[in-house]
Amino acid sequence: MADAESHLLTEPHLITDIGQLVTNDPAGVGDGSPLGIMTDAAVLVADGRVAWVGAASAAPAADAVTSVRGAAVIPGFVDSHSHIVFAGDRAAEFEARMSGSSYSAGGIRSTVEATRAASPESLLARAGAIVAEMRAQGTTTVEIKSGYGLTVDSERLLLELAGQVSDEVTFLGAHVVPPEFSDGDSADTEGYVDLVVGDMLDACAPLARWIDVFCETGAFTPEQSERILKAGAARGLGIRMHASQLGPGPGVQLAVDLGAASVDHCTYLSDDDVEALAASDTVATLLPGVEFSTRHPYPDARRLIDADATVALASDCNPGSSYTSSMPFCIAVAVRDMRMTPAEALWAATAGGAAALRRNDIGRIRVGARADLAELAAPSFVHLAYRPGVPLVRRVWKDGVLAASSLP
Repeated sequence: MADAESHLLTEPHLITDIGQLVTNDPAGVGDGSPLGIMTDAAVLVADGRVAWVGAASAAPAADAVTSVRGAAVIPGFVDSHSHIVFAGDRAAEFEARMSGSSYSAGGIRSTVEATRAASPESLLARAGAIVAEMRAQGTTTVEIKSGYGLTVDSERLLLELAGQVSDEVTFLGAHVVPPEFSDGDSADTEGYVDLVVGDMLDACAPLARWIDVFCETGAFTPEQSERILKAGAARGLGIRMHASQLGPGPGVQLAVDLGAASVDHCTYLSDDDVEALAASDTVATLLPGVEFSTRHPYPDARRLIDADATVALASDCNPGSSYTSSMPFCIAVAVRDMRMTPAEALWAATAGGAAALRRNDIGRIRVGARADLAELAAPSFVHLAYRPGVPLVRRVWKDGVLAASSLP
């Protein structure tokens, strides 16, 4: 990096000559649309926050200036669902699915085995590498779940490691029942739930912001899920839930009843599920990378949006069912296969993700928000779906600091 550009990173500066600026702030500046689009715009960054937004011609003076030369600038992506502290590889499982085998939750246990055997240093190195991949593709906030340890000590370790690369950490001890609680075709699921809500939560709650559970056939029942989530809430954790990924069930309604911030997957929804989500502030987080990788039907985002439910997009980056770190890829798939418009998909991947994390300081470019921005090598955000698979993120700022710069 040139010395002149390095100098820009350490002091308040103006990012200007923005051809199209997506603010997600229709009530502040912009064209009044949900994306709050401005043209010929500029953003002043100070102390890691957005200090001013407006027309480039009216920008305040600044000693440090970065020109994006007419490119589009968007809020940094908010990836509100990932599982990136893990070891091992499940490429063979993916190959088998692409050859006709079906997906179930059973493959999670192979990752648990590999993760338990890995060193903390190797786990942290891989998680850090994936976060760097995400950052280079425009993601400035990522939520990271545990769930590949499933013992008190290993779950605590995974949360400690996740906390070194993200400030959005989720305890997912209730991912699946580990092998030591299984005996052939039967499992002592209740015994494992006792461990999760007892010693495991005692050790893990101080390291997490959220609690999650995989409420699905083959994982945890609604009754077990409710017990786990209420135990987490009693220890001060916010509620999230995996539900309706592999088939219809009562998980979505349970999530809404418990006031969950987000219920994720939502692949199989009843009319009552859609109505409940629309009447609540629980975000429906859709994970198109999963359906791409498992060949399950894509969730119907159009149905949710038309009902006025809040929708987020996230990567679900994990080694089994969605090994992608690319939010632009998720946007392109959502537009092509989930009946979202490019504007709806971008909002869901930024402001929608912030809503799923109950954050108002990210996902938008407005005064007081964190200065998390991505410059595109394109004149419009539409190119994220229009040019799928093309690396369009040129530069990324995280808290006002240039965090990634990969294109000329």
